[in-house]
Formats: sequence, C-alpha cells, structure tokens
Amino acid sequence: MTAETPKTTDDRRKDDRPGDEGTPGPDDDTGADAGTGRGSGSPSARRRATAGTVALTLVPLALLGAAFWIGRLVRPGADDWCFLPVIRDEGASGMIAKFYLHDNGRLANALMVIAYGAFGVAGHQWFAPVSGIVMLGILWALIASALGRARLTAPRGLALLVAATTAVIFFLATPNPYKTFYWPASSVSHTMAPVLACLAVIPLLRARTRRGWALALGAALVTGVFIGTLSEETAVVALVLLVTGLLLSHWAVPGPDRTRARVWCGVAFAGVVAGAAILYLSPGARTRRERFGADSTSMFGPDALLAAGRGFGQILGTVLTTWQYLGAVAVGVLLGLLVRREGERRDGRRHEGPRSRGDGSRPDGPLVRRPLLPLLAGFLAFLVSGYLCTVVAYPAFGTSVAIAPRIWGDFLLLYVLLLVCVGALLGRALRARRPGTRTVTALAVGAAAVCVLTCVGLAVPLFRLEQQMDVRAQRWDRQDRFLRDGAARGAQVLPYTPVSVAAMGEPFGDHGKRLWPGQCVARYYHLKKITYSTRLP
Repeated sequence: MTAETPKTTDDRRKDDRPGDEGTPGPDDDTGADAGTGRGSGSPSARRRATAGTVALTLVPLALLGAAFWIGRLVRPGADDWCFLPVIRDEGASGMIAKFYLHDNGRLANALMVIAYGAFGVAGHQWFAPVSGIVMLGILWALIASALGRARLTAPRGLALLVAATTAVIFFLATPNPYKTFYWPASSVSHTMAPVLACLAVIPLLRARTRRGWALALGAALVTGVFIGTLSEETAVVALVLLVTGLLLSHWAVPGPDRTRARVWCGVAFAGVVAGAAILYLSPGARTRRERFGADSTSMFGPDALLAAGRGFGQILGTVLTTWQYLGAVAVGVLLGLLVRREGERRDGRRHEGPRSRGDGSRPDGPLVRRPLLPLLAGFLAFLVSGYLCTVVAYPAFGTSVAIAPRIWGDFLLLYVLLLVCVGALLGRALRARRPGTRTVTALAVGAAAVCVLTCVGLAVPLFRLEQQMDVRAQRWDRQDRFLRDGAARGAQVLPYTPVSVAAMGEPFGDHGKRLWPGQCVARYYHLKKITYSTRLP
C-alpha cells in the first residue's frame, strides 16, 4: 500500500466544491434541470432569458419615454406663479428667505425650486424628463445594489425592468398624474422626496470597506437632514421605517451586518430629526401653522385624529382598488423566478456545503433572514406612516386630503416596493417547488403579460392627459404673448382668462370667485393688476 499524498489547499477546495463527483455544479453551463434533458444554464438559454428581459423592459421604458416627452407641454400654474417672479427679481437668496421666513420653512424645498425655477418656463418643461430620469436611475441603482448585496445573479436588464415598472406605477398609477409627476411644486415635495430618501440606502448596500462604510454613514446623515427640510411627510415615513429597522435588526439581519445596520439606522434617524427640527422651528413653519390653525387646534386631538383616520381609510380604498398596482407584484414574481443565488442549482435546489461563516450566516445568504417577518413589518410601517402623513397634512387640506393624490406619494413608494417584494417572495416560493422548465416559463410569461397590461392600462389615461395639456399649453402661450405685449406697451391692468388643467389652481378660479394667485401673475408680467375675463385674447 502506498502512502497517500497530502492534499493541497486547492485540492481541498475542489473536494468541497459540489459537482466534482461527475455531477455538473450549479454554475456549470452543462448542468441539466430536473426532469429535462437540456441545460437551462446553457449560453443559448441565457441569451434567450436576456433577450426576453430586454424586450419586456422596452415596454415600461417606452411608456416612461412618452411621459417624459409629454413634459414639454407643462406650463406654470398655481404656486409656480408666485415662485417665478421671486427667483427672477430677488435671486436664490430671496427664494430661500421666502420659504424659510414666510411660507413653510422647507430649506431643501427652496433649493429644489431654485434648480428648475431659475430657467423660467423652460425649467418647468424640462422638469419631468430630468426628474424622471434621475428617479429612475436611483431606483435602478437601489434594486441592482440590493441584488448584489444578497449575492443574487439575474439576467441582464432585470434590475432595470423592475426599476422601470416601479417608476411607471409610482408616477402614473394615481388619480391625478399631472399633480403628482408633472407639477414641479408638488413633485419635489411628495414624489421626488421619497425617491431621494432611497438614495441614502445605496451606499449602505454597496459598502465593502471602511471607506465605503464611512461613505454610507455620511450619506445617511446628509440625506436625512435634506429630507427633514424638504418634506414633513417623507420625513415621517423615513422615521417610521428607521425605527422599524432598529426593532427588527435582531431577528432579520444576519451576523456582523446587524451592528452596522443599527448604527446606520441611528445616524439616519439623527439626520432626519435634525432636519425636521430645523424646519419645525423656522419662522415660515410657525407662520404656516398659524395660517391653518394647527397651533390652536391640536393636530393630535381626538377629533383631528378621527378625521385623519377616515381620510386615510378613503385613500386606502382608492389605492387598493387601483388594479395597476398588480404590475408591481407581477414584476416581483419575474424577479423571484429569474434570479439565482450562489450555490443554487438550476432547478431551485441548494447545495449544502461547508459554507457557514461561524456566526450562522452564509456568504451567499439572503440580504435578511426570515424575509416574511420584515415584509409584514414593512406593511405595518406603511399603514402607520401613511396614517401619520394624513394627520400631518390634514390641517392644510382638511377633508380634501382623501382626494389630493399629490400628497400620497410620500408613502406610496413604500407600498409599491413592498408589492415588488411580495411578488419576489412568491416567485422564489414557486421556484422552490422545483417545477419543470415549461412551468417556470409559463409563470414568467403570465407575469410578463400582467406587466404589459399594467403599462397599457396606465398609457390610456396618460395620452388623454396629453391632449388636455396640449390645449392648455397653446392657450397659455397665446395669453402669455398677449400679456407680455401689453406690458411692453406700458399697460398696467390687463384681462386674464383662467387656463387650467387637471384641477390646477389658477387666478379667478371657481368662476372668478378666487383671486389667488392673481397678484403673483400681475407681478410676473410687471403689471399692477389683472382682471377677470372669460375670453382668451
């Protein structure tokens, strides 16, 4: 008998690697699926999966492109009339002073308004495409970072598909997309704000080194302060989620990531609180509370809380009966069906090799343990934060809070992302049942069909809105030329005809009974006064 040659490190690694006994490994392109004689991991199969994903991604991207193109028809209205002359006459400092000292105390909001208002009407026309691309990019980076952190591989383009579908639903699946997406004054506070809050999570998901970890903490702090001075409602949602994350970290986050998650949540929480304190203590916020009686009548009194609860119940009724939100579940199912974790066979089974780190976690394990628990907690956080947002908005909106979808975006982005997670868990559960290739393909085709139907269902009202916006843009431009020409001739008083779209506020609204923002329009055109007219020039 000959002595056995000691195994080298490379030899031991080969022995630990599954598939060395003649069975193809999980990442071997020759591996066969259970019940099939073909390798689903072959280059041709991967090309087909990528081609299908790319083709499907073109559908929401095409709808987003159309929505961005329609943005050229946006014209100033409502609050825009008051912002534009301040930026033109007093510059950035005047706009910041207006917000902080007089209007609402939102410093970050003032900066956002300056960013697009400095370009006048052109800034309003470019706002939708620019903000839409930025938000789509953030959602894309967020989803790709989450997949990378969870050690999940997916066909090329799948992260973009999920991000594009999420963006389409978030932007357009509301009763009034004009106010939620196209109107800059509303979008920066209630649509962009929650997406910008997601920006802080990306460095955390990508952190691998000490420098990356420091960057994640810095991003959490800065973004928290910015959100706190941008939108009270988004700040409320962020605080509820951060508290939820801290409470769940012991059960949901594995191993050494738990401490880092807690520290990050604490830093982000401190940032949001600091920003909210700056906003709340500002003279503008105090003036706003006095204007709506929020100081004399407590927002947290029994009557106010009950009224806000009824309003939030009506909001939930509208959201839960909007069928297009099923598109978020469908794209999540696609995600769950198509992604693969390291150490997972093509048929959904896992290899159980010696891969643990010693703390119970696995290097190729999920982003969180027991994903059902944080998902349920996420829906509870959605309900709590949505109700609190309604409580915060109720003094200004009253009973109309239930029919003002422009302020729902602060908590609806969380709802859409949770639906994607539900679909992903459902897709993973279906895959774990080890169905055949044909069954998986049928499920994927069905989910893809729902995604397409969702986009079609959102495209029809969008194109109706485009027609209304086109009519308004033509009338607005004609009246704009008339008022400019009259002011250039030295006129001090000129007639004005309300030109509205999607229930936007205009001077002499409600058949001439409401003057606001008539004085702002007069200042914008260098007039002393405008008078009510029912005929366009």
